[in-house]
Amino acid sequence: MTPHFTLAELTRTDHRTLDNTPDADALANLQRLAEFLERVREVLGDKMVMITSGYRSAAVNAACGSRDSSQHRVGTAADIRVPGMSPDAVVRAVRASGLAYDQLIREFSDPKKGGGWTHISIPLLTAAPRKMALIIDKTGTREFS
Repeated sequence: MTPHFTLAELTRTDHRTLDNTPDADALANLQRLAEFLERVREVLGDKMVMITSGYRSAAVNAACGSRDSSQHRVGTAADIRVPGMSPDAVVRAVRASGLAYDQLIREFSDPKKGGGWTHISIPLLTAAPRKMALIIDKTGTREFS
């Protein structure tokens, strides 16, 4: 798809018995997402961006326990980890970059203990970027500050 992101990594799933083949619309979104992730990579100083979850078919999404409205379902979201950077640092860098992201979510990361990941998404072609930055953890959902 792009120099650093393949369709295989954007559609990889641990649920190997479930079909995770994107339709034409999701494939087009995944292309845009891969191009966006290249820009994210540049903003982060050309650090490696590891995709832990990208596109999810309805079956894979259900197996993950996620809502059907998840942006992963349409190929506009990826959960990422960046070696050497905390999810907080990733959110801050992307927010400051001026990139047209839709959502940045620090998910299940403890600033003191580490862990977690960053959910990053782009808007659908028909929508403006919302530029939302959130935290989701065991205490709930709130704005990233």
